[in-house]
Amino acid sequence: MDFSNIKLVVSDMDGTLLNSQHEVSIKFLNQFQQLKSKDIHFVAASGRQYQSILSKFPSISNDMSIIAENGAIMKYKDETNVLLELSPNQILDCISHLREVKDAYIVLCGRKTAYTESKDSNFISKLCEYYTEATQVDDLTQVTDDEFLKIAVFHFDSSEEFVYPYLEPIRDEVQVIVSGQNWVDISHKEANKSFALKQIQKDLSITPEQTMIFGDYNNDIEMLKLAKFSYAMSNAHPRVKEIANYTTSSNDEHGVESVLEQLLLARS
Repeated sequence: MDFSNIKLVVSDMDGTLLNSQHEVSIKFLNQFQQLKSKDIHFVAASGRQYQSILSKFPSISNDMSIIAENGAIMKYKDETNVLLELSPNQILDCISHLREVKDAYIVLCGRKTAYTESKDSNFISKLCEYYTEATQVDDLTQVTDDEFLKIAVFHFDSSEEFVYPYLEPIRDEVQVIVSGQNWVDISHKEANKSFALKQIQKDLSITPEQTMIFGDYNNDIEMLKLAKFSYAMSNAHPRVKEIANYTTSSNDEHGVESVLEQLLLARS
């Protein structure tokens, strides 16, 4: 496989670059420096909160782009390039509807922090893995002093089965996507990882033929279409495997790193 023209590497986080313990491998951090030396730009693209993604890359975050909240915000160094907010009315309508969904935990994702009404300790422990900045409030509809990028909905069993089907009434006004086994994300109609990634490709004058992308879940599908070298993890959702041009081993088997090793060997 000819990797000689690759200039951009993009990876999802959970289920893709991160292992099951939500860790970035030492091998990847070493590979990152090699990618940088070869002028290959790296982008972390996730449904996670910006601050949460930042915490995974404390030593290299200034040298990479970060697409967070499923594309609602994209930052490189201290510059914010994409910021797609939900309107106050959209937030009120969505929260009102979500309160009728059984066993759904609602998270209002602001630029400053994430907000939840729940005090359930089991849920809070899950929340804190994905949101390093989180605040418990009495009423989400009364929170106004922030810029709101997304509403995330968590279900302990299956977001696709027990949450997504009940959100049909709001899908005309906002984007609703299953972003993981336990998560559904609601955001601005245009907010997705591909929207932000297209801007990066345009800014850097990089084509799909020069782009390599890794993903595992439905919120990666549109993004994967922007690369000739699109990879689904072996642990990926079936729809992702249908869309991607190639597959690699699972996140726990260092699937991203194994392909990057081939890329770096080809460029040595």
